[in-house]
Amino acid sequence: MQTKTPSPKRREGLLPKGSLARHLVWRLLPAVFVLVSIDLLATWLITRKMSLQEWLLRDIFWTMVISQVVLVSVFAWVLIKGVRSGLASMNRLSSEISQRSIEDLQPLDVTGLPAEVAPLVTHLNDLLLRLDDSMQAQKRFIGHAAHQLRTPLTGLKLESELMLTRTLPDDVRDRAERIKSVTDRMIRLGQQLLVLARVDSSTRPQDSFKRMDLAEWVRETAAEWIPSVRSTSLEIQLAAPREPVWVDIDPLLLEELLGNLIDNAVRYAKDATVINLRVTANPPTLAVEDNGQGIAPEDSAHVFEAFYRSARPANDGSGLGLAIVREIARAHGAWWGLSTRPAFDGTRITVIFPGPRIGAKLTRQE
Repeated sequence: MQTKTPSPKRREGLLPKGSLARHLVWRLLPAVFVLVSIDLLATWLITRKMSLQEWLLRDIFWTMVISQVVLVSVFAWVLIKGVRSGLASMNRLSSEISQRSIEDLQPLDVTGLPAEVAPLVTHLNDLLLRLDDSMQAQKRFIGHAAHQLRTPLTGLKLESELMLTRTLPDDVRDRAERIKSVTDRMIRLGQQLLVLARVDSSTRPQDSFKRMDLAEWVRETAAEWIPSVRSTSLEIQLAAPREPVWVDIDPLLLEELLGNLIDNAVRYAKDATVINLRVTANPPTLAVEDNGQGIAPEDSAHVFEAFYRSARPANDGSGLGLAIVREIARAHGAWWGLSTRPAFDGTRITVIFPGPRIGAKLTRQE
C-alpha cells in the first residue's frame, strides 16, 4: 500500500506563500533540527560513553535537567526572534498609521505584509479611497457654492450702499445698514470658505511656495491694516529684525492668515489698546498679540476648531477665522499656539515656521 504525499497545491494551501505561518515554519525548522540533534547527542553521551558506576543517579538527573533548561531557553529565544521578525512589517504599518495626520487618506503600503493581513489592509485602503472621494466632493461643493454666492452678495451690497447714499427715513436707513452689515459678513464667510477649500492638503499649496523675507513681508502687509485698525481706536505696532528671516510661503495664503489674526484681535480683544506684531528669526516666528482681557479658559481649547463660537454675547463671528489660521499654518508645515491670561497679559497667537524648505511636505500637528 503506497502512502500519498501532499500535493504541491495542498501544501501551498496549508502554508501560503508570503504568509506569517510559512515564515515562522522556515525560521523555526532549523532551530528544531539543531535542538533535536543536541538532545540526541546528550542522550548518546550519557547512555553510551558513561557507566552507571561513574555517575550517581542524582548527577544524571541534574545533567538532564540542565540540558533540558538549555534546550527550552534556546528554543524560546529562537521562537521570539522568529515571531518578532514575522511581525516587523505589521509594526511598520502600525507606526505609519500612528504618524499620519487626520487629513491623510492615502492608501497604506501592503509591501512585505503577511498574506493573512494583506487582504485586511487592501479592504481598508478601499474604504480610505471611498472616504477621500466623499470628503473631496463635499469640499468641492463648499468651494463652488461659496464662489457662486459671491456675485449676488456683491450685488446686494452695492444696492444697499446706493440706498444709503440717498435721503431715507430713519427706520429705512437702519434696515439698509443692517442689510449691508449682514451682506458684508456673508461675503467674508464665502471668502473664508474658499480659503479653506484652497488650503486642503490634497491641493498641495506647497507647490506655490516662494522664498521670502518674513520680516519685510509682514511690514508691507500689515501696513494695509493700519487705517482700519486705527479707526477702532487701537494702535498697531511691529517688532521685527532688520536681518532677513527667510521662509518658504504662499504669499496669498499667509496674507489671509495675518488678516485673520489681526481681524480677530480687532473684533474680540475687549478693552485692548494696542496690537503688536512680532517677527523673530530663530526659529522663524510670527506672533500677533493684544493687551485685552484674554480668552476664557473654556474657549481657549476650542478656538482653532471650525465653526466654534464662544457663548459670550459679544461674539458675532462665523467661527472660521482661527480655523483658517490653523489650516494655513498646517499647509506650511508650521506649529501654532495660543497664550492667554494668566500666562500672558492678553492674547498671543504664535505661528512658528520650519524654515526655508521649498516644496516641503511637512504636516505639523498641534
